Amino acid sequence: MIYRADLHIHSVLSPCADLEMSPINIINKAKERKLDIIGITDHNSTKQCKVTKEIGEKNGIFVLCGAEITTKEEVHCLTFFENLEKLSAFQKYIEIHLPKINNDVQRFGYQLIVDEDENIIDEEEFLLHSALNVSIDALAEKVHELKGLFIPAHVNRPKFSLISQLGFIPPDIKADAFEITKHLSREDFYKQYAYLNNKTVLQNSDAHFLDAIGEITTQFEMNEISFDEISKALIGDENRRVLK
Repeated sequence: MIYRADLHIHSVLSPCADLEMSPINIINKAKERKLDIIGITDHNSTKQCKVTKEIGEKNGIFVLCGAEITTKEEVHCLTFFENLEKLSAFQKYIEIHLPKINNDVQRFGYQLIVDEDENIIDEEEFLLHSALNVSIDALAEKVHELKGLFIPAHVNRPKFSLISQLGFIPPDIKADAFEITKHLSREDFYKQYAYLNNKTVLQNSDAHFLDAIGEITTQFEMNEISFDEISKALIGDENRRVLK
């Protein structure tokens, strides 16, 4: 079966996201856009994933839980985990390595944690835009240690990407896939980086506003929706695949 996915969505927890990006609003918009799978990827935090996943389960939307991590090279990377236990372990890792810089709400925006009824239950104290004091390679190693998925984000973007920060995409990087923006086709990406032809490329919205959700999607061909099936599709295993 073919499933439509948008694996890069920010909630009200991300300081750069609109305050309408509550879990219930995200799920409702995903349903409206006929998405089957979404990824919750707030900056350097997983704390809004659990409630979004619970709401998604009630509404037939599979929520892939993770975070968009900023490495010490200031490269953004998507990370995803199979269950809440591994997600919690990764959250502890984030908190160890995130600089303790207080957020300036007026300058950067709110960092809110809300429940399914949009009640504010907590607010992240430390600035989530900061870079963790870990390298790309160390991050990939930790994610894979937890059996997670590691996907460098918007690699062709002029800021906070592999290409902008390093000048190239390392051929030996331990990535499960690469994300590109809507401004570059997969065909052109493979032409420019022929040495990555055996790697899967995804396109997602990087939504910070409700109307952006599902603006661009990736299609997965799988037997069913699960973390294991998504993992297989990323490597083209057992006839699961990402459609080009």
